Amino acid sequence: MAILGAAVAVFILSSILHMVFKYHHSDFRPLPSEGSSIEKLRSMDLTPGLYHFPYCADHKRMAEPEMKEKLAKGPDGMMIVVPNGPPAMGKLLGLWFAFTVLVSIFAAYVTGRIFPAGADPMEVFRFAGTVAFLAYGVGLLSNSIWKGIPWKATLKEAFDGLLYAFATGGVFAWLWPH
Repeated sequence: MAILGAAVAVFILSSILHMVFKYHHSDFRPLPSEGSSIEKLRSMDLTPGLYHFPYCADHKRMAEPEMKEKLAKGPDGMMIVVPNGPPAMGKLLGLWFAFTVLVSIFAAYVTGRIFPAGADPMEVFRFAGTVAFLAYGVGLLSNSIWKGIPWKATLKEAFDGLLYAFATGGVFAWLWPH
């Protein structure tokens, strides 16, 4: 029950954070001259995927003058292209819920290895919440380190992860076997 309860709590909390508070809207910026920029991208027949530019298939090429010039000239970036059309929200929400269940399963496994039935609820809260925060919040930091996601956006997501951890810990403390 704790696993499913925590997953549902995080799912509902994330829905509230994203649909009511909307503080993530400032994480994205529009393309300059969006219309003509999109037309140029459309003419490239991009398929869904992750793109890096300038692309360098072999790190040994990073020392070549041509690659150094491309990097110095810029722009340097990554781009995610998703399938055309409206987002498949049913699928995306289903995958998000499956992820919350997976995090809750790991939180239950690790917490259960430490605390027996009847353990102090505050200790269960602290431990399960910490495990959940590692999954929901700390893991995101690498996106700013390696992918150039602005730290402000990553820290807002990590804050969300902290709230999800509190929800997970709270449900685990409440429903932990007596």
